[in-house]
This record gives sequence, C-alpha cells and structure tokens, in this order.
Amino acid sequence: MTTVYFVRHAQPNYENHDDLSRELTPKGLRDRELVTRFLMDKRIDAVLSSPYKRAVDTVAGFAEAAHLEIETMEDFRERRVDSGWIADFEEFCRSQWADFDYKLSDGETLNEVQRRNIRALNAVLARYEGKNIVIGSHGTALSVVINHFDRSFGYAQFQQIRNLMPWVVRFAFEDGMCRQIQPYNLFAPGGAE
Repeated sequence: MTTVYFVRHAQPNYENHDDLSRELTPKGLRDRELVTRFLMDKRIDAVLSSPYKRAVDTVAGFAEAAHLEIETMEDFRERRVDSGWIADFEEFCRSQWADFDYKLSDGETLNEVQRRNIRALNAVLARYEGKNIVIGSHGTALSVVINHFDRSFGYAQFQQIRNLMPWVVRFAFEDGMCRQIQPYNLFAPGGAE
C-alpha cells in the first residue's frame, strides 16, 4: 500500500498577485501547525511539493519536525489562470468546471492541469511504492486529481472546499489502483469529513 497525503496550502496573501511567490498570511502561518500535528504520527517517508511558496511553506513545519527535506516538483503547481489577474474569478471557475477544455488566452485548461498532476503523481507512486508521502498542493490542482479518480467530484464539491485552507486528502494506492480517497477537515473535531 502506498499512501499519499495531498495537503492544500494554508491561507495565502491574495494581495500578492504573483503565483510563484504568494506567501501565507499570518493566519496561514499559524494554521500550518494543524498540518504538522495531523501528519506527525503518519510515518511519512518523503515530502514533496508544488514549487509555489504557499504550498512549500504549508508543509515546511512538518518537514522540519520530521527531519525530511522538501523536494519540489514543477508539475504539482497550481493551474495557470492567465497572464493577468482576473476580476470575475467565480464565473471563470464555473466555466472551467463546466468544460475541462475551457481556458483564457494565456492560461491552462483543467484537462491540462489534471494531466500534468497525474503524470507527477504516477512518477511519485513508481518511485515511492509502499511508502507514505506528503505532497504540498493547491485547491484546483488537488480537486482535479480527486476528479481523475472520482468523476462525481465536480464544481459543487470544489465550491465546498474553496475556502478550506489547509485541507488534507489521503489517497491509498494498491496494485496501481486508487483504493480509497479520504478528505480531512483539520478545523473539524476529529478531523474527518
């Protein structure tokens, strides 16, 4: 059994419009302690992450406490929306979830985001077979990974987790197949959803 804990980043500073360097807010920095506490007893063998600062910083406290290095993987990055900041993000999200091939002129489709995240996940599964892995991730990137294995996860489910940061989803793989997907709300009593 290979277990992968995808960790959606904690609350980012949306005033910073640069995707790569967007940092966590003071609340996000505090909330990453929830991630550390959740993961400490999971016998984690490796920590990987999107290269984006908010994702790395969300798992950094755990990695330090567990004496593990963080390896960044470019293909785990968040979806590129466009070269500029868009005002009506809600309508954009609805359009993308309705049509996985929809994108703005300089952005990515959800199909593209899903393909590269699954490609990265498959490389991780081959490299760390039988291990317990943490991957620092993002809301849309993680949502389309879930959708790859469970097509019932769509726009309505994405809306339910949209403001849930950090958020952890455990995937269990055996014989090359995803056997279980278990989300955890770190803010709820007991942590399970």
